[in-house]
Amino acid sequence: MKAVLGLSILSFSIFLIACEDPAANKVRAVTSEASIASPGANPAAAVSTKGETLVLTPENSKVSFIGSKVTGRHDGGFNQFAGTIDLVNGEPQESGVRVEIETASVYTDADGLTKHLQTGDFFETGKFPKASFASTKVQPDTEKGANGYMVTGDLEIRGQKKTVTFPATIQVGTESVDVDAEFVIDRKDFGIVYAGKADDLVRDDVVIKLDLNSLRNR
Repeated sequence: MKAVLGLSILSFSIFLIACEDPAANKVRAVTSEASIASPGANPAAAVSTKGETLVLTPENSKVSFIGSKVTGRHDGGFNQFAGTIDLVNGEPQESGVRVEIETASVYTDADGLTKHLQTGDFFETGKFPKASFASTKVQPDTEKGANGYMVTGDLEIRGQKKTVTFPATIQVGTESVDVDAEFVIDRKDFGIVYAGKADDLVRDDVVIKLDLNSLRNR
């Protein structure tokens, strides 16, 4: 009897862990309709001629995500993307970042899911081969330490462009620039509305993780 009870408790514990929402304790990005950049904004495309242009590739950076269903989570990301950090005067708040992602390069921890994400239920990669982000403003956030910032920019997925604001850690060194960010978006804001199976619903919240590292020009 004790063995059966112990097994039941263990099984229930495993079930609870599997059902945990990975976005529950993460910072949610502030999302709004994309707007025309104001005169005081610093879109990455506008600053590249005034400073250093640092290249971002899959060899030095990572763009990943965590999605989940009621029965568990899946980790994934993108194998192909390109971008730049446009560093002006060595100051993040004067600088910008832009990244363009090949949506068909999506990967996950399950082959079947990877193929499903390429379909019309999710990224619809044949119709929308690119996703992108371009910053429009970077502001210091002293509450998060000397390297804390709030980044605002235009995020486009599946042809839906929204303005998002999220926290990031930005470190400008003599040899490299490192940007780390982790935040939550609602997939439905970007036209990804697939609900999943009736007994295994897909959660709306997705964790986005950016790990951008680029050597400075020498």
